[in-house]
Amino acid sequence: MRVIDVHTHPVMFKAGLKPAEVRWLVAHGRSLGITRMVGLGDVLLHGRNFTAEQIVEVNDDSARVQRLAPDYFRFFCFLNPRLGERAVMREVERCVERHGFIGLKLEICNNARDACMRPVMQAARRWRLPVLQHSWSQTNLRQRSFHTDPADTALLARRHPDVAIIMAHLTGCGVRGVLEARGLPNLYVDTSGGLPEAGLVEFAVEHLGAERVLHGSDLPFRSAGVAIERIKGAKLTPAQQRMILHDNAARLLNLG
Repeated sequence: MRVIDVHTHPVMFKAGLKPAEVRWLVAHGRSLGITRMVGLGDVLLHGRNFTAEQIVEVNDDSARVQRLAPDYFRFFCFLNPRLGERAVMREVERCVERHGFIGLKLEICNNARDACMRPVMQAARRWRLPVLQHSWSQTNLRQRSFHTDPADTALLARRHPDVAIIMAHLTGCGVRGVLEARGLPNLYVDTSGGLPEAGLVEFAVEHLGAERVLHGSDLPFRSAGVAIERIKGAKLTPAQQRMILHDNAARLLNLG
C-alpha cells in the first residue's frame, strides 16, 4: 500500500542536511512503502520566536533537502506570524516562487486565535496553500498564550472556510480535538503526535469521515513504521486505510 507522510521533519537541529543523510532517509521511507514525505522544517532550531533571518535559514535548509531528492520530498514554508504582514508575504512568495513549496507550517510562535494570523491566511488564499497548524490539548500543558489548543485551530478553520487547514497531532489533540473539528469540512487532522492510542483513529473516522484524516508520523520524533502500522492495525476498511495513508494527501496536496 502506497503511503504519503504529511508530517515529517527531515532536518532537525541541522541533522539531515548531508546528501548521505538524505539518501538514507529516502531509502528508509521507501522500504516502508512511503512514496512521498512532506517536510515541515527545522521548527525547533531557534526556540519559539524566530527572527526573519532564522525563518529564511530554516526554509533554505528545507529547500536544500528538496533539491537533493525532488521526486521524494516536498516542503511547507515555515512562518512566524508575529513578524507581521510584510515579512509573512515576502517569505511565502519566496518559498513558493523560488522553492516550489506546497503549504504553510505554523508552530508555537503564537496562538492560532491571534490577529497576527490574518496575513498568513491571506497568503494561503492568494497562493492556494493548505495551512498545517501545530495543535495540542492545553488541558494539562496550560501554555495557550503561544501553544494552539484544538479549539483554537477549529476557530481558525471557522474564520477561514475557504482555506484548507490541517490540525496536527491527533494523539496530542485526542477525542476533544476530533469533536472540535466536526462540522468543519475545510479542517483535516493528521495522525501524528505521540504513541498510538487504541480506537482513536477509528473515532476520528467515525466523526469526521476517512476523507478528512491524513497520515503523519512526526519523524524523527516518532517511528515512521509504527505510525503506518497504527493505520494498518486500525479497525477500518481497506478503502479507508488507502484514503488515510495516501489518497487524501495526494488529492489535497496535488501529489498524485
